[in-house]
Amino acid sequence: MNRCLSVSLLTLCLSLMPARSAEPGFPWFAAATVQPLATDAAVNAIRHGGNAIDAAVAAGLTLGVVDGHNSGIGGGCFLVIRAADGAITCIDGREMAPSKASRDMYVIDGKLNQEASKTGALASGIPGALRAYDLALKKHGKLKLADLLLPAAEIAEKGFLIDAVYARKIAGMVSQLKLCPATAAIFFKADGTPLKQGDLLVQKDLAKTYRAIAGHGIEWFYEGEYAQKTEAWMKANGGIITAADFAGYKAVEREPVRANYRGYDIVAMPPPSSGGVHVAEILNILEQFPIRHFRASSRVHLITEAMKLAFADRAYWLGDPDFAKVPRGLVDPEYAKVLAGKIDLDHATPVPAHGMPPHWEGDIFGKHTTHLSTADAEGNWVALNQTINTAFGSKVIIPGTGVLLNDEMDDFAVQPGVPNAFKLIGAEANSIAPGKRPLSSMSPTLVFKDGQPILTAGAAGGPTIITQTLLLISNVIDQGMEPTEALKQPRFHQQWTPDELKIETTFDAETLQRVEAFGHKLERSSGFGACQCVMWDAQRKLLVPAHDPRVPGKADGL
Repeated sequence: MNRCLSVSLLTLCLSLMPARSAEPGFPWFAAATVQPLATDAAVNAIRHGGNAIDAAVAAGLTLGVVDGHNSGIGGGCFLVIRAADGAITCIDGREMAPSKASRDMYVIDGKLNQEASKTGALASGIPGALRAYDLALKKHGKLKLADLLLPAAEIAEKGFLIDAVYARKIAGMVSQLKLCPATAAIFFKADGTPLKQGDLLVQKDLAKTYRAIAGHGIEWFYEGEYAQKTEAWMKANGGIITAADFAGYKAVEREPVRANYRGYDIVAMPPPSSGGVHVAEILNILEQFPIRHFRASSRVHLITEAMKLAFADRAYWLGDPDFAKVPRGLVDPEYAKVLAGKIDLDHATPVPAHGMPPHWEGDIFGKHTTHLSTADAEGNWVALNQTINTAFGSKVIIPGTGVLLNDEMDDFAVQPGVPNAFKLIGAEANSIAPGKRPLSSMSPTLVFKDGQPILTAGAAGGPTIITQTLLLISNVIDQGMEPTEALKQPRFHQQWTPDELKIETTFDAETLQRVEAFGHKLERSSGFGACQCVMWDAQRKLLVPAHDPRVPGKADGL
């Protein structure tokens, strides 16, 4: 799961903010997203009486219009919600494999076809975003889904100007986008040339779809016309998704992953997200070391070694908990001590295989990339990740709908041990099965201090989502940084296989040389990912939103 856009939004009423001249009782709101129109949608939800949950869904739906190459209703999402009464809700809106999916479905004519899981009729799982939005609003929102769909529909119908990022994404996918006529009709001009920066992107079919859902409810999408159109197209184009698959999709509530790091409580999304488990696992390892006293190169080395150990566990143990036994012992502090003992502070150490967490046979997680973060004065906090996987998902738009379908089937282990689009490998725990949800790196996370939420965090960028979220939390807690400073820090990422350290060249040359001297193979990068957050500054009694300086964005508020 990559290219899921990262966004942060935050709401807070006047009673918690520094005094300013404003209409009495009007809620204060701050937002930071990579798309100004999405920020505006969140603000407008607050203006119309909504809360943090409404604002998050409004931004998510709008991003499906103005940043559709990253996410949309043709994909899925995870939400971690801290409600005003203190209750925690985790909503799993991850895509689901069709009922006709099979473990070896990409072995075609005796050969593994790795492109089929990324592009075309066999690449998509059943979308879950709308079901998850609807469940979140019904449990904790104040507005109706229709209230949030209609403004986004208007943007789709009137069009918006393509920015540099969107134009670059289209240019990078020209050949794939031309494979589906309904997709090409949207992203190419009449003369066959792709839309460029400054061009108007109009999506009238998507506007009609949004309005149909607003008028008839999500049943129109999951049990009505959209599902029927999708089945017909799939039958004609070699796909396996049916209308019954759509009707059978359910958003699932799950128990969160919980951990404690240096006196702070971490609450995160459980499997089929691998993010929550492995952010917690890595933090547990780091807690065994006085990391704040380490020089930069030693800190990079230590965290890299912890990343390797966690990603080795990810490859073997992680999958949909409805199908695979995912051990809770992965986040056990005692297991972290065992893993920490494997780290050589002076040299990079090979990690030949996964570890064996305690009680792995019996104590398991229960059955049952855009990032947005919101919070309001009533005490509602939300961390939301959403995605359609790689850029433009499967590149398929069902004619007449305007909805880009995901390519999340590539997040399964299409064959155990075979790397996916992001070079991640998986084992049987993440193999394909009917009705199963693929493993995800999305890491929506809330951080608490003394029982009160103080940070919402998440990121975009495939498996680097996990490490970006981890580094942000460490920068805030270990280094005492404010969000803007924390997000400016150079990043690095190690996912066990391939055995290389992706590292930003904004580190100074001496640090890079020292890190290399530990024995790490460096893959230098000018910059990667997109991490956003909002933090409560208890000392100054104010909220501090921040967006990633590596990507365009807009911070705004009321």
